[in-house]
Amino acid sequence: MARVIDPLVIGKVIWDVLDVFVPMIDMSVTYEGKHIITGCDLKPSIIADPPMIKISGKRNELFTLVMIDPDSPSPCHFNMREFVHWIVVNIPGGGDVTKGEEIVPYLAPKPQVGIHRFVFVLFQQKGPLHSISELSTRANFKTRDYSRVHDLGPPVAAAFFNCRREPHGRNLKVKATC
Repeated sequence: MARVIDPLVIGKVIWDVLDVFVPMIDMSVTYEGKHIITGCDLKPSIIADPPMIKISGKRNELFTLVMIDPDSPSPCHFNMREFVHWIVVNIPGGGDVTKGEEIVPYLAPKPQVGIHRFVFVLFQQKGPLHSISELSTRANFKTRDYSRVHDLGPPVAAAFFNCRREPHGRNLKVKATC
């Protein structure tokens, strides 16, 4: 019987961004009606708008979603690791992220050099998060530190996709390769 290796491990999201964790919640990420499979490749033109993200869980449970690029500004020179693209807190279980509070507005990924991983991490909150301080910069964000400071514990779900810069003049909508 063949062993299946988690795409988060193959894509080095586990180790570079997250410690090993046990997924406890289902999370579905959809861009323009296309369900994202962890580790797939997407074009910047497809991901210009925030995705629809649905999560399982009970309505009385609250979650935090963090979206980061651990390869900023380039996979070879990731001195801005991690760059945060989106943070939504107080998301009720059994729904979608639009029901939460956007702390850091969605910033569409636009990688300049190389292939970047864009990671969605979902944490279960112990209660409502109030008065979260504004980030001074999106660069040098640390998902592990953010989780610790806000007492979030380990992730309950995660997914990622790969993205590279589109050639000039290619701003047309291109289908995802998932």
